[in-house]
Amino acid sequence: MFRSLIETWPTWITMPLRLALGAVFIAHGAQKVFGVWGGSGLAALADSQAPLGLRPAWLWLGAAAISELLGGALVLLGLVTRVGALMIAAVMLVAMLGVHWRGGFFLQNSGIEYTVALLGMALALLISGGGRASFDEALSNRRQSFRRR
Repeated sequence: MFRSLIETWPTWITMPLRLALGAVFIAHGAQKVFGVWGGSGLAALADSQAPLGLRPAWLWLGAAAISELLGGALVLLGLVTRVGALMIAAVMLVAMLGVHWRGGFFLQNSGIEYTVALLGMALALLISGGGRASFDEALSNRRQSFRRR
């Protein structure tokens, strides 16, 4: 099972996707978890309402914040990229349906435009894996060299 998680296509196209998506989610996750860069931190999440009526709100919002931070770090490093991409995709799907849907499509109206783009990037990495210059590739190659011995 671990092998299927780290298996990756030998392509460079994933690198800019990983770097961009990872940076965005590390930043957003750090705002929510640590309260940096104008963020509120985890304590403020406890008083917020979760989208889609999820209860208890503090649990779901905390899970989303940690998923953003951890998912972003995994994607950026290309370490079990599919797990990180799945975490990000889940958060974006809930954000899209539970928060941004009523704003229509365009970002200027708090619409789904941005979440669609981020979800698309996460799905691309979920399909392809980490690609070149990722820990997934290094681990895959290492496992293959052990099997050849």
